[in-house]
Amino acid sequence: MPTLKRCKTKYAGVFFIESEGPTGTEKIYYIRYRRQGKMIEEKAGRQFQDDMTPSRASGKRSDRIKGKELSNIEERETKKAAKEAEKGKLTINRIWEKYSEEKSVNSKEKRKTRSLSTDKSFYEKHLKTPFGNKEPHELKKEAVDWFGSSLKKKLSPQTVKHILALLRRLINFGIEKQLCDNIKFKITLPEVHNEKTEDLTSDQLAALLKAIDESEDIQVGNMMKLALYSGMRRSEMFRLQWADINFEKGYITLKDPKGKKDQTIPLNNMSRELLKKHPTTRSKLVFPGERGKQRVDVGKAVNKIKEKAGLPKDFRPLHGLRHVFASMLASSGKVDMYVLQKLLTHKSPQMSQRYAHLRDESLKSASNLTGGLIDQELMKAKQNGNNVVNYNR
Repeated sequence: MPTLKRCKTKYAGVFFIESEGPTGTEKIYYIRYRRQGKMIEEKAGRQFQDDMTPSRASGKRSDRIKGKELSNIEERETKKAAKEAEKGKLTINRIWEKYSEEKSVNSKEKRKTRSLSTDKSFYEKHLKTPFGNKEPHELKKEAVDWFGSSLKKKLSPQTVKHILALLRRLINFGIEKQLCDNIKFKITLPEVHNEKTEDLTSDQLAALLKAIDESEDIQVGNMMKLALYSGMRRSEMFRLQWADINFEKGYITLKDPKGKKDQTIPLNNMSRELLKKHPTTRSKLVFPGERGKQRVDVGKAVNKIKEKAGLPKDFRPLHGLRHVFASMLASSGKVDMYVLQKLLTHKSPQMSQRYAHLRDESLKSASNLTGGLIDQELMKAKQNGNNVVNYNR
């Protein structure tokens, strides 16, 4: 390949060569100068592409001689070093990437995939901008507290708790994988007072059962009945397989429930009769979705039945029926809080305390029977001819 001719300019240390470019013949300017005793020759820019002129090339040469501007080699090395440093810098963005990659690999169930999808939404909408480019040790307690306070102004306490919990989870993941050091403060999660207890009157319950029986969707109707009869969670019924039901010994195994560890609950008579009559399919699941796969939602179907029964708009059909199950047992006065906790598979007794007042009302009603029972005893004594002492009621 022939050597291109160098053409001098009126500026010292500035020359150019002519080359064919997209717009025709174009001059490419170069500069020559010494830096720390070393001769450097490098490209200053192209005539059209970089809008380079001999004067501008001379200005670049002057700045580089004075050390105001890096040489091309120095600039490339600086960018390379910065890129390497950024690559090795374990920012929260990079920890999120590794966290989501690992969680994605381990996500074999749709439920876990949806959980990752929720995490991604929370991260990109709320955490990425304020914290993504920071390393965990750069976080300040004041900044995180302010961030949480600002979220409370526009989001529900439960959502704020989920977002801050994700930030804490990412940092704990980084520590566990030895990607970063621990932060010097604790990320506190807001308290969530979300103990709404849903219940139905006798008339509402009768209307709901009638609407279920009249529904053509037997799968969803029976799912609603099972929530009422057993207190099972929606997710537990979605995952329930026929192999999890022991008709002979009378129990249901809940796989991977909310408390993580597998648990068993009694298969009571109403649940037994319901499941024995429940239609089976080729799927292993008791309540399969489309093509026998696990359901992820039944909102439209259960809401259709709820509306037909005329239930309140804020009543959550499946979760609400779990509350009805618990409320009926608590108000019977025959079930203590420990037993109720076990039936609902709550991890702690505090989670079952929302039903305690129903039990207390039942006990109060039972206690109020005392007067009537005393009357009965006194009446018996009077009939037997014994003297009866009046008492002040």
